[in-house]
Amino acid sequence: MQKIYTPSAPEAIGPYSQAILVDGMLFTSGQIPIDPKTGNVVEGGIEAQTEQICKNLAAVLSAAGADFEKVIKTTCFLSDMGDFAAFNAVYAKYFTGKPARSCVAVKALPKGVLAEVECIAKL
Repeated sequence: MQKIYTPSAPEAIGPYSQAILVDGMLFTSGQIPIDPKTGNVVEGGIEAQTEQICKNLAAVLSAAGADFEKVIKTTCFLSDMGDFAAFNAVYAKYFTGKPARSCVAVKALPKGVLAEVECIAKL
């Protein structure tokens, strides 16, 4: 088991790793729209936040030697299902391989963000 870390993605805000690699499978922690350079939540609505989430995931995937094409499953959390279409429009630009996915609305997310995404990739 190998812990994955990159300074190109936000530091964990709790007792967890950015990702864990085990037996060729990568399990990322949920990424929220924090700019790793400033440590601040990206402003600008669901589109801007989803872009930052995907950039953060790209950094974690890259640190493990993977990319979006290696992703086999994502779990997406939205604070408002009314953002579903706008979220999907940005998400689709990154996850072009159309991995399996769950997408649910939740009552609240850390730091009051609008979305969070975690993924599983096969290296």
